[in-house]
Order: sequence, then structure tokens, then C-alpha cells
Amino acid sequence: MAFEQATIGVVREREFDELKSAIEQVLSSGAVVKFLKALAGRGIRVRDLDAILAAGVIDQVSGGKSVAASLYGLLPVSDQAQVREFYLSKIEEVDPAVRAKFHKLYQYS
Repeated sequence: MAFEQATIGVVREREFDELKSAIEQVLSSGAVVKFLKALAGRGIRVRDLDAILAAGVIDQVSGGKSVAASLYGLLPVSDQAQVREFYLSKIEEVDPAVRAKFHKLYQYS
């Protein structure tokens, strides 16, 4: 029997989609280097989503208003977990050459 991930419904779809879109934007091939440089400048590891949101890095790179952290805060825990899982999966899809350049940000300790 193969593993099948359970589907969890999104409660606050508008906020979830808006935050997901902002994450996709900063991790796009055109913005990911700027995003990683902003993290490096603040000493934030790439997997520390809470620190990234608190520092406003997603908003800074996407050119948006300071909304990512507030959107995340509006989400119930189940939606937050899905955003975190989405974010963590997207940072693993970053081009290996870019990841190698910013290897210290990807280190666990």
C-alpha cells in the first residue's frame, strides 16, 4: 500500500492564496537571489519561516505592503501548517546552483 497524503481543506482561502502567491513570487527564478540575499543580510536561515515573516522579507522582496505576517497570523493553525509545508517544498525546488551559492542559509546548524 502506497503512502497517500491526507487532503486538508483550507479554511481561509483568500488569505491562504494571497500568502501562497507572495511566496511563489519571491521564490521565482527572477526574485529568489534577491530573497536569499535579504535573508543573508539579516542572518536568517531559509527554513525559518517565522523569522522571515517577522522581518518582512517576503514583503520587501515582492514589493508589497507589510502583509505577509498579518495574513499568516489570520490563518488558523491548519492553514498555517499548509503554508509552511508549501514554503518548505518550494525552497527545496530552488535551482541547485543558487542553493550552492547560498549554502550557509540552507544549513541546519
